[in-house]
Amino acid sequence: MAIPLEPARKTAEKRINPSLGAPKQGQAAPRVLIVEDERKVARAIKEGLEGNSYSVSVALTGEDGFFLANSEHFDLVVLDVMLPGRSGIEVLSAIRKQGRKTPVLLLTARDSIEDRVLGLDAGADDYLVKPFAFPELLARVRALLRRGKAEPVTALRLQDLEIDSVGRSVRRGKWMIDLTAREFELLQYLLRHQGQVVSREMLARDIWKEQSRYTPLDNVIDVHMVRLRRKIDEGFSTKLLHTVRGVGFVLKPEA
Repeated sequence: MAIPLEPARKTAEKRINPSLGAPKQGQAAPRVLIVEDERKVARAIKEGLEGNSYSVSVALTGEDGFFLANSEHFDLVVLDVMLPGRSGIEVLSAIRKQGRKTPVLLLTARDSIEDRVLGLDAGADDYLVKPFAFPELLARVRALLRRGKAEPVTALRLQDLEIDSVGRSVRRGKWMIDLTAREFELLQYLLRHQGQVVSREMLARDIWKEQSRYTPLDNVIDVHMVRLRRKIDEGFSTKLLHTVRGVGFVLKPEA
């Protein structure tokens, strides 16, 4: 879909007034996450925002967008509705269920009242219909940032299990749980994907940072999961960490 966007060269000449959302001198640039599967559109928005002093990250799928939104701090998310795999509405709903209040600007080709209501009910802060001109998107970005920066979520919880990402502490009920650095990363990842099946391939890619799906890490992952399950579930009547045979793992209360 062709979306008229000002070239980055022109956009760069139109620097934002600091009072309208751009960083003041000495302040960090606002961080914006773009979740858009059309590469040309994503690149045009990225170049335009970077030309106006924003720090921009791009995700091309809903799954990658959800992971970035939950693993890093952003001041704003620009989220396309029509994404392969997990839709923008599903990503937005999952972000809000995690307790994150990051402003979200939805992009969509659908202009019906029903579609707008669906997006706003899912937790969107604003809605922009394709095709659009870049100056309009920029104005909406500034308006959302003026409402205040989102606070990063530092605590994740599932029933009586809670982790503090800043203090890197884990508690279940009244008991503190001692985890290794890798076990903490695994538990944090599982909590951010609670209720969803996490595959060994996802863990190898996002925790061990292995790019090849043929890397033989399955045994290593399984050993860490056995240890993690023992630490968070042993002695508790409700089991939280489960193996989905042939697929991966899921963190959810025992049925």
